Amino acid sequence: MTTVQLVDLGPLTQLRAGKLPRRLVQLYVGLWLYGVSLALMVLGDIGLAPWDVLHSGVIRHVPITLGQAVVVFSFIVLLLWIPLREKPGLGTISNALVVGVAADVTLGMFDAPDAMAARIALMVGGIVLCGLATALYIGAQLGRGPRDGLMTGLARRTGLSIRLVRTGIEVTVVVLGLLLGGTLGLGTVAYALTIGPIAQWMMPWFLVTLPGTARVGGIPEPDPELPR
Repeated sequence: MTTVQLVDLGPLTQLRAGKLPRRLVQLYVGLWLYGVSLALMVLGDIGLAPWDVLHSGVIRHVPITLGQAVVVFSFIVLLLWIPLREKPGLGTISNALVVGVAADVTLGMFDAPDAMAARIALMVGGIVLCGLATALYIGAQLGRGPRDGLMTGLARRTGLSIRLVRTGIEVTVVVLGLLLGGTLGLGTVAYALTIGPIAQWMMPWFLVTLPGTARVGGIPEPDPELPR
């Protein structure tokens, strides 16, 4: 069975590529659900995704919310795009703003449960929802997230593989997060092992076909850190 390959488009070309109403809805639904998924893992309190280990450590020392930390670090990472000559798109800027807001709104609506079964359910639900949100966001083809652009930019500039660069970034942010008192646990490991396969499985459901897209035998595996 043939499927549609993701395309690498410039910021303006992304907007002119067609099917914009559907893609915009899909983009913002995906970003909002990503923020919700982050909040679910926080409420579960069994470990967070690598970047969120860092965010949770920072808010122990700075009077900001978790969602605000997500937004602040998104823009810090975007500054690192400048020497890497990465080009942000609508999805990039939207990612930097929407995910953190959605996380804070969700955390403000619910209290963390005490029962372990409920906490495990929140962790699992958060990971699955993150995979769905990733497929929605990437499938809209409106630009990379800040952290993903950092990864691809460093890989291009250094000549190292995407996997090696991603691993190096994730290890670095986890170590920094732990030094700051961030939350690391079973959820962190579960996220790292499953988010890629889940997003890969769901991607064909939401990938928007654009003019000029090449037909290939399969969809490339999305990076587990997308769409952050």
